[in-house]
Amino acid sequence: MLFYARKRFVAKARILALLHNRPLAKEIWGVDENQKTWEHMMALGDVVEIDVSAEPILKGLTIPIPLRSLTLVRAEERRRFLHLIPPSSHPERTVPAKATAEPADLATLGRDDLFRALASLKTHIREHRPTRHKPITLLWSIGRLAQGKGRMVDWETFRAEVAPLLKEFGQPDSRVTPEYPFWHLRSSGLWSVEGVVGQGATPTPAQLASAHARAGLGKDAAAILRRSLSRAEAIGLLCSTYFADIDRDSLLERVGLAGYTSASGEPPAGGGGSAKRRTVTSSQPDRDQRLVEHIKMMYKHACQVCGSRVETRYSHYSEAAHIRGVGKPHNGPDELSNLLCLCPNHHVEFDRLAIYIDEDWSVRRNSTGDILFELRRHADHVINKKHLRYHRGLCGRV
Repeated sequence: MLFYARKRFVAKARILALLHNRPLAKEIWGVDENQKTWEHMMALGDVVEIDVSAEPILKGLTIPIPLRSLTLVRAEERRRFLHLIPPSSHPERTVPAKATAEPADLATLGRDDLFRALASLKTHIREHRPTRHKPITLLWSIGRLAQGKGRMVDWETFRAEVAPLLKEFGQPDSRVTPEYPFWHLRSSGLWSVEGVVGQGATPTPAQLASAHARAGLGKDAAAILRRSLSRAEAIGLLCSTYFADIDRDSLLERVGLAGYTSASGEPPAGGGGSAKRRTVTSSQPDRDQRLVEHIKMMYKHACQVCGSRVETRYSHYSEAAHIRGVGKPHNGPDELSNLLCLCPNHHVEFDRLAIYIDEDWSVRRNSTGDILFELRRHADHVINKKHLRYHRGLCGRV
């Protein structure tokens, strides 16, 4: 949340909870002459004073100036302007600045700093669209971490693996220049280059080869992205911000992150496309069928999202959906706190990240952020909010 006064943003805060409680509001504020009070409340934390001109941000969002009321902004729009807001400071981790030609491999890099950097990559704009060289490279680097590989890689290996990705998934009119992200991702503060110094023009491939240059995610960024929750959130953020109009399943499969476009971790039904199919032998997670039946009976087959019950000839039909998939790459637990009872339609939408459950239990459309329903919850069904946060991360809702 940003606080506005005198055409400037003067403070920022994190929204910890949204409340709708009329009796509490009456105790705090009382009532007016019409017996009305403020029923909707926000609990805030991490309040920090800032001083930022609001005009460029409001103009970019096409919001009239001066701002005169509470205004909600979609996450996709918000991310475009994060770089204009001062980052949170971490004084307990601050280190003296070093005189160096390289951008700092930020010893003070925190989780919020990482996501701010991912959402505001400096990319060239072609035909009103950002080029994808940097976000493709970052997904490839995250894929290496997920596969247990080292964060740093030599130039020759980088070129051999990244160049085909840029050709296949980059903008159609973009040149395939792997040396560009290899060198210029340093400006994000998430990336390190070894063997070459300076801030000048992009080194040529021959220069990078002769210098035995190596590059990869910085130590702090890699440490954060090795954590499963942060990795899922980072992948969701990159995909929703930079890859809205391409085949994400194919891209993530190519970089070693197959399964992250689905909450279940499974490929789309039917496999998609026209490729030939072949029979394979595989192992599947051993799910507790008793839990499946238990949650269906708890809700009497009524969908927790829409409340509908699908009738069959002799009974009703519903599906047990894991919030955090029990298979790879999500490795969620097979327990009641990680299950929802859903109708087939909302099961598909939940698994394919078309809807998500917000912190206030509202069910929202991912493409717009619009509230569709409020999640129905049984008194005996305790849902682990960490699993819901993981799912929101997959949806790009960090």
